[in-house]
Amino acid sequence: MRLSDLTEPGDGLTIAVLDYGIGNLRSAQKALQRLGATALLTADPASIEAADGVVLPGVGAFGACMDAMDATGLTEQSQLVAASGRPFLGICVGMQLMFDGSDETPGRSGLGLFSGTVRRLTGEVRIPQMQWNKLEVTAPEHPLMSELDGSWMYFVHSYGAEETDDTIAVTEYGGRVVAAVARDNVWATQFHPEKSADDGKRLLANWLEFVAASRLVAQA
Repeated sequence: MRLSDLTEPGDGLTIAVLDYGIGNLRSAQKALQRLGATALLTADPASIEAADGVVLPGVGAFGACMDAMDATGLTEQSQLVAASGRPFLGICVGMQLMFDGSDETPGRSGLGLFSGTVRRLTGEVRIPQMQWNKLEVTAPEHPLMSELDGSWMYFVHSYGAEETDDTIAVTEYGGRVVAAVARDNVWATQFHPEKSADDGKRLLANWLEFVAASRLVAQA
């Protein structure tokens, strides 16, 4: 299937974009709306529980974001979403929050949905990475990565996750940098798909197709 074949892959789906009040969270919401989804920027537990899929975007420092997540009750809500089996997508710092912790804020726990600690980028490169970079898909069978090997995505970050069995894509920036991870219903990207033109649109469409399939299974 080509991107041009897709007509509103989010049609009929309700997506909760978690609102913890830090950064430009609306860009992810608007990108999902352009794909036909009803995307709600919310911290309301009932709205999150009723959504077909949930997105955790993020911009800013790890510790400040986790403090805001705690203050809005979204730490517990995120862990409940992950345990529920519903599709859960992390973006940029949202992906980093899904790990055990980060060197950016030593001693501050993350959501613990993926094992490992987020480390500062290394190598003789400018920090932060703020550029388009090419994906190397390491798990071509994963549906999030469908038709995306060699695609270009937009990155803005100074820290990156450790490569594990959950890694499904990497990029090169002073060495291998984890670009996407997935475990069961919890998927995440270090880059910003909502800022990555047609390739980013393809990735969000892939995720919405998973959301639609998961809803059909739940309704069966």
